[in-house]
Amino acid sequence: MTTIGIIAFLIIGLILGLIGGGGSILGVPVLVYIMGFQADVATTYSLFIVGTTSLIGAIAYLKKGEISMEAIIQFAIASMVTVFCVRKFVMPAIPETFTLFGVEVAKHILIMVLFSILILISSYSMIKKRKPNKINQVKWDEFAKSPIGIPAVVFMGILVGVITGFIGAGGGFIIVPVLIFFLRLNFKKAIGTSLLIIAINSIVGFTGNIGHQNINWILLFGISAVCILGIIAGSYFSDKISANKLKPAFGWFTLCVGLFVLIKESFF
Repeated sequence: MTTIGIIAFLIIGLILGLIGGGGSILGVPVLVYIMGFQADVATTYSLFIVGTTSLIGAIAYLKKGEISMEAIIQFAIASMVTVFCVRKFVMPAIPETFTLFGVEVAKHILIMVLFSILILISSYSMIKKRKPNKINQVKWDEFAKSPIGIPAVVFMGILVGVITGFIGAGGGFIIVPVLIFFLRLNFKKAIGTSLLIIAINSIVGFTGNIGHQNINWILLFGISAVCILGIIAGSYFSDKISANKLKPAFGWFTLCVGLFVLIKESFF
């Protein structure tokens, strides 16, 4: 099953390279259902894999100058501190089984149910057709009259930190809209900045687990290397395959995966 899992991560890397995001959301289900890891360990491995692969993507945007350091200071610091605290203190404190509203719940099931909800939200963001940006929506001054103000942006950073820390996913589907509509970045700069924020959060969150779990470093580096190879290959073929057509199709696939996880963990 390890071989099948590694092949799956190669495909995830290809998807990331082809459509620029979304594929990493399937990392945890692959680790749990194909490679046989418990959910809390799978989220730890996912943080490292997502962090390293996002960093590779962010470097390309950094070279083009399409990353906003101001946005990282305002958004990433809050999320980085939050994700570290969640992984270092909150996750180890959650017992393997506990009572919630009079019902006994396993930690594994709670993580996977919440993760399935995240997958469903992410799949909707990929399936939904977006209207083309208008000129007056693109040509605006960054950080000019933010509609909700810096305190709310910090709150969004904390929210993303909680999601990343608990679920082991990047939360790009939240970060990108926040950067565009609240900090007024253009789309390309929002993507690049989001990748760097995800990389920082994921790697910092992963360090919070060191000392709490036994980590198979050889397997982890191997999976990450395969995923990065997939990204490089996907980026090469991205000019030959329409991302606009591929993204909704992959969105429907992730929707099915999300429903499978939700049904399996809720009823079986």
